[in-house]
Amino acid sequence: MADRLDLTDAAWRKSTYSNGQGGCIEVDDAHPGRVRDSKDPHGPALVFPSEAWKSFVAAVRSGEFGDA
Repeated sequence: MADRLDLTDAAWRKSTYSNGQGGCIEVDDAHPGRVRDSKDPHGPALVFPSEAWKSFVAAVRSGEFGDA
């Protein structure tokens, strides 16, 4: 089993890509790649390598995945 990452130091903010229709995520700017569901702040978080997260954000911004 993987070690649990201590996220108590995370400074969460709602992503600018969140919408008012249930698609709400929070990100930790101090540690790119930390993502959680804003509706479940005490639930699990996804943690990606920083470079992978930056590549994903760049792809979203460029429209690589189309319109949601």
